[in-house]
Amino acid sequence: MTLPFPEYDTLDGVALAELVRRREVTAAEVTEAALARIAARNPALNAVVRPLPELARQMAAALPADAPLAGVPLLVKDLMATIAGVPTSHGTGVMQQLVPAADSELIARYRRAGAVFVGKGNTPELGLTPTTESATLGPARNPWDRTRTTGGSSGGAGAAVAARMVPVAHGGDGGGSIRIPAAACGVFGLKPSRGRTPTGPVLGDVWHAFVQEHVLCWSVRDSAAFLDASAGLDAGAPVPCPPQARPYLEEVGRDPGRLRVAVTTTPFFGKAVHPDCVAALDDAAALLASLGHEVRQDAPVIDGAGLARDFLTVVAVEARGEIEFLGEQLRRPLRRTELEPATWALATVGAAIRGTDYVAAVRRLQQAARTVGAFFESVDVLVTPTLAQPPIPLGTLKPTGAEETTLRVLGGLGLGRLMLAAGLLEQTVDKVYAFIPHTPLFNVTGQPAMSVPLHWNAQGLPIGTQIVARLGEEDVLFRLAGQLEQARPWAGRRPPLAG
Repeated sequence: MTLPFPEYDTLDGVALAELVRRREVTAAEVTEAALARIAARNPALNAVVRPLPELARQMAAALPADAPLAGVPLLVKDLMATIAGVPTSHGTGVMQQLVPAADSELIARYRRAGAVFVGKGNTPELGLTPTTESATLGPARNPWDRTRTTGGSSGGAGAAVAARMVPVAHGGDGGGSIRIPAAACGVFGLKPSRGRTPTGPVLGDVWHAFVQEHVLCWSVRDSAAFLDASAGLDAGAPVPCPPQARPYLEEVGRDPGRLRVAVTTTPFFGKAVHPDCVAALDDAAALLASLGHEVRQDAPVIDGAGLARDFLTVVAVEARGEIEFLGEQLRRPLRRTELEPATWALATVGAAIRGTDYVAAVRRLQQAARTVGAFFESVDVLVTPTLAQPPIPLGTLKPTGAEETTLRVLGGLGLGRLMLAAGLLEQTVDKVYAFIPHTPLFNVTGQPAMSVPLHWNAQGLPIGTQIVARLGEEDVLFRLAGQLEQARPWAGRRPPLAG
């Protein structure tokens, strides 16, 4: 099948915007190229759950003059961010009844910068899992192997970018949800520092400020350009962030200098790391050393098991709060049958957690952030595997039939304290931490962290490498990512579906 504008698959967002500004191609032509690829490639992947052809064409016809992102097709995650006039499902069926009247602040900034919204991206229910398998929206499939996960919760974003439906896709990251799908799908994903991007005008610090929104893309400079377009406080924002020194786009080509690099495969929240992920990290460490960086084995010392429980405590309480918040928007409480059993069980546990226990968990997490912050006084970046396993088969993280029955019964009876005492939820969550032991810690600390696609295993599956910098130092990450991208270009690695 011949698709329009064949060069589209080889051009990143910055290149497309430059062509539009120079009038070598129109925004309408770029938009039609994106819509054609969604139509052709999405049925096999279910990455885009709501195409927006009419809105996209309207936006392409009315772009701001000389907009920095003029005509860049953007997929918007179907969670948290709102587009005026377009439902945001949050991975559920019931929330599709609501149509927001206004853009969220982040989306408004993307709109002003000239991005064109071509669709909504698949996400798990309430963004709670690191795999995108919503009962309502259906599973997103990995373009490298359609039997495997795209990661989550921005799984639709990762698959759409990898398949070259769009050069850039919006995501949100509360426990790794930008970095996880970036690693699983073989693309670039950066979680900004706490407070770098806006959450307004309705939301404040989401998940106790664990959540930050940004994009997934296949070029480093696209990530920088979109952060330039979106960074900065919005009115009433609760969390300030150190200001940037210059546009991030200018950092991508700068020499990062000789960095002090700590490398570890030791899982923070889990117990083991797959040999393929260890091999990928060893390869990344050797590459960094060859580029002149000072590389050593080191890691902050934390109580991983205790912090994993504390992280779960915060997420459970926040899940309960999110369900009640969504009910306020619907003007009625959400019913148990309107949510997946695991979601309702998590919220039931959240309702049973005492306020003092929540505060104690938050304090311990903050103490861990102090420990990690002290560690970064002697290193510039920390390098870990992004995931502890290659992209896992779909269904791996779903509760078993017996687990789901137990969660359904106890959740339906509101027996959150019983689930807490028996550790039933922790048994399910242990499977999650076995997949993502390295990412949640840096949502706790608020530090910027990125997943870089440097390695593919013998089965042709992408294996991401996570690199973390000090709070506010996205500039360090962009300079280093640009150097890695130049040393080992990954743009030419595309799954068969993307030609």
